Amino acid sequence: MKIKNKLLATALVSLLFCGINPVFAQMSPEASVLYQEACSAEHQQDLKTAISKLEKAIEVSGGDTMLYTKLAGIYSEIDEYDKALEIYKKVININPDDAFIYVSIGSIYENQNKYKDALEAYTKAADIYPEYKYNFFNIANVEYQLRDYKKAIENYNAFLETYPAHVDARENLAASYLAIKDYKNSVTNYQKIYDKNPESFKHHYEYGISLLNTGETEKAQQFLEKAIEIDPENDAAHLGLAQAYQDLGKKELSYEQYQVVLKKVPNLNTVRLDYANLLADMNKNTEAIEQYNMYIKAFPDDKRGYENIAAVYKELKNYDKALENYLIAFSKDKDNLDLKKDIANCYHNKKDYENALKYYNEILEVEPDNFNIKFNKALALHALKGYDEAIELYRELLSVKNEKTIKENLNNALVSRGHELVSDDTETAILYFKEAIKGGYSDGYVYYGLAKAYRINGNNTKASENYEKAISINPDKTLYSAEYSDFISSMYKPQVNVETGSTGDLPSINLSMSSETTPAKTEEKEKVPTIEKVSDVAVNKSKDFILQGDKDYKNNNYDSAIKNYQDALQIVPNDEITLLKIGNIYKIKEDNSKAINFYQKAIIVNPDYTDGWFNLGLAYANENNLIEAQKSFEKVIDLDNDYNAGYAYYALGMAFEHQGKKSDAVKNYKSFIKYNEDKNLINTVQEKIKELQ
Repeated sequence: MKIKNKLLATALVSLLFCGINPVFAQMSPEASVLYQEACSAEHQQDLKTAISKLEKAIEVSGGDTMLYTKLAGIYSEIDEYDKALEIYKKVININPDDAFIYVSIGSIYENQNKYKDALEAYTKAADIYPEYKYNFFNIANVEYQLRDYKKAIENYNAFLETYPAHVDARENLAASYLAIKDYKNSVTNYQKIYDKNPESFKHHYEYGISLLNTGETEKAQQFLEKAIEIDPENDAAHLGLAQAYQDLGKKELSYEQYQVVLKKVPNLNTVRLDYANLLADMNKNTEAIEQYNMYIKAFPDDKRGYENIAAVYKELKNYDKALENYLIAFSKDKDNLDLKKDIANCYHNKKDYENALKYYNEILEVEPDNFNIKFNKALALHALKGYDEAIELYRELLSVKNEKTIKENLNNALVSRGHELVSDDTETAILYFKEAIKGGYSDGYVYYGLAKAYRINGNNTKASENYEKAISINPDKTLYSAEYSDFISSMYKPQVNVETGSTGDLPSINLSMSSETTPAKTEEKEKVPTIEKVSDVAVNKSKDFILQGDKDYKNNNYDSAIKNYQDALQIVPNDEITLLKIGNIYKIKEDNSKAINFYQKAIIVNPDYTDGWFNLGLAYANENNLIEAQKSFEKVIDLDNDYNAGYAYYALGMAFEHQGKKSDAVKNYKSFIKYNEDKNLINTVQEKIKELQ
């Protein structure tokens, strides 16, 4: 803002104002007459005559300072500044301590925009006559023009102590505060001007911007709207109003104001960051990204562009692009902890838990008590199966804040770690399982873990209780029922047929056909195979192999179990139950082709062996051979339509469903409901029927 300077009155007036009387005694009578005639001509605006009279008076009087001062003042009035300065310098030579001559010289320099020279002259006047308070205004004005706003503020305030009602000084002071972004003091001074005379107030834009930056957004909006009403071409006011609307959540109005300016000045890159932020807030993400990229191109060293565009990509779940930009921003500001948090969050969402952990650890070095970061670190450790560290962190967090989510995650980590420890440290595993149950974990998986641990420890009663608990909670988890069947089977003492010497221990049937609900194995009818008579020694030897095979199976030593079962088959080759057991092991090992081979051998030995047909159907289903699976389940129903409370109907229904034969699937699901009494499973099947119908 260029401050308009008003030239001071003539030095004579200044001298009179200061109480110093001019000395006319040195002036000759003729010169005095000429001086008076000059004053009269000046009064009549005949400045040419006034100059002529004064020049004659100087010739007559020999250069009286009063005559020089008057003549210099008139030259200033007609903008003959060089002549005026030349004459003022003559006065200085005669009277070097005349402060007001320096003021007049400073005024001329100021009007010539020679602000440094003006400041030098005004400062000289202040040194000679510091009591002249008005000179503070002169000094402040040129300091403002030299952009030395802090000194200008100091001198404006000094001036206003004596002349508090001086409007120009107050306006310039407010503008100086605005220039150094001291918005609070800017607001204070503009408010004083406005309160004094609202009708003549002319600084609506400046006041509005100051209010905007002090958080008085609604009031800022009013003054900026008025500024635009007065001057619709004020682009700065449009941008200020856009920011005000943006801060007030008036997104559409803000968008309109940005558009007004950007249509006129399409290359105005300085506002693109704020404009892009608005677009992002309006979910105009494609446009926002375009604007951010334009801003980044114009200002490649400003980290805010990268940081903000990254936030949009993060919102869009494009974590690769988000990370790309966050990392650029971070390279420009490596101490920015918020950026580290954003980077860690993106890695976490990408499931790149190792990199997420790296940043979580760095953040915690600075903020060791950051609850959310600790929780995220625990989640990352949990995902990486670092259960022990995760458990420790979850427990620590729960001691600070008892939150349901943390407790659930702790329980999950305890159960997962418990399952890892089952084989090596059953006691610790049991403690973890029990802690999870106490913490509210209710899924059957924890009871399944307890069952395995107690089984390994030889506590068959508790093992049985927990298998049953797991199955009752998750009847669709066929793994539980299959292993429980194996457990029960291993508990039976083999019964040797007097005629044949065969063993009658019950087989384990794995019912894991699909992710859909599948039946839990119920107690089977003991089946005694028909085989050729063998010696008692051979029978006992076969029995030993089978017992050892069962033991190996129990300990998950599947290869050894297969070898022992096959050794038993060398003695009693037509034992469908042992053939079934080998098939079951291959099914567990996910070798369906070999499982099918042994199931087929079992039904060749005994064509009416329902367990063989059923497990063969499951194996075919796992191979997605739905036609053969269907045939196998139909054979089971032909042999025993009440097989295991109708589970063959359920399996057959699933086979039809996967083939897209909905009506056949519904028919068999209904038959299953007829035979089965498991309410939970019946409800599940009824829902499937509704979906299919």
